[in-house]
Amino acid sequence: MGTWRPATSTCSCPCACPADQPQNSRERTTVQLGLVGLGKMGFNMRERIRRAGHEVVGYDRNPDVTDAGSLADMVAELEAPRVVWVMVPAGDITRQTIADLGELLSEGDLVIDGGNSRFTDDARNAEALAAKGVRYLDCGVSGGVWGLDNGYGLMVGGAAEDVERAMPIFDALRPEGPREEGFAHAGRVGAGHFAKMVHNGIEYGLMQAYAEGFELLEASELVENVPATIKAWQRGTVVRSWLLDLLVRALESDPELDDLRGHVEDSGEGRWTVEEAINHAVPAPVISAALFARFASRQEDSPAMRAVAALRNQFGGHAVQAAGPSSGAGTTQS
Repeated sequence: MGTWRPATSTCSCPCACPADQPQNSRERTTVQLGLVGLGKMGFNMRERIRRAGHEVVGYDRNPDVTDAGSLADMVAELEAPRVVWVMVPAGDITRQTIADLGELLSEGDLVIDGGNSRFTDDARNAEALAAKGVRYLDCGVSGGVWGLDNGYGLMVGGAAEDVERAMPIFDALRPEGPREEGFAHAGRVGAGHFAKMVHNGIEYGLMQAYAEGFELLEASELVENVPATIKAWQRGTVVRSWLLDLLVRALESDPELDDLRGHVEDSGEGRWTVEEAINHAVPAPVISAALFARFASRQEDSPAMRAVAALRNQFGGHAVQAAGPSSGAGTTQS
């Protein structure tokens, strides 16, 4: 990669981060990057990095978007020492891609995992690559489909010298403005993905709070214009946020959100956040409740709530509703 020209450091991070550039400056030499995975985020990341004046050789199995015919072809097009960013789905695909890169790259090359991998994978990936002399960074990336224009929030784990080497790419991807408001060297290998995991856990809680507020407003006979009410929160209130802006946008196209089913999947990071809260004895009731609410959204009929209904009927004689003939919930007794 090209050489980044640092200025005097103003960083207070205990991880000995690279020196900060002047707060609004992005002056640097052109660098080269290999980018594996050109899906919803990777495609836009390639474009944003190119807009910053850098060279990107992308590889994807989709022939309509790829720049190289194979992973090996992509590596061959890069000048040593190489930097390759992996942006594919978390899990086996990422692990296999990094293993394949380990066979193709050379000593002194650098791999960055920018997907939503579990932080526990990072130490194993780094160790396997280190045996071949290849360096490793993990980077949590936030910004979704809006990152092309707005920039991406970045949380990086790894050695300071590797972070400094990749800083031109990080600066190209992060939002405009002070670096520390869109980028953090969070700590050693694994810290970037751990930070992103917690970020996504917080996101679960925020989304659930907005969703419950929306439902309560909808249920009220007093509030006659729910979209207008929520839109009025966008300025001057303590609950304003980008997530709120996105909810307003959704309500503008579908005021009652009745074009959607209330079925919500989870990427896994909410689960990992709750697991780590348990491992560290950190109370996380909001994030936990938000995760369990997503589980509940996938049930057409909840066995647990049927049990609650049965218990209320048994001890208090409270009324119960019989299951319909096509519900698949079994028979009932009157």
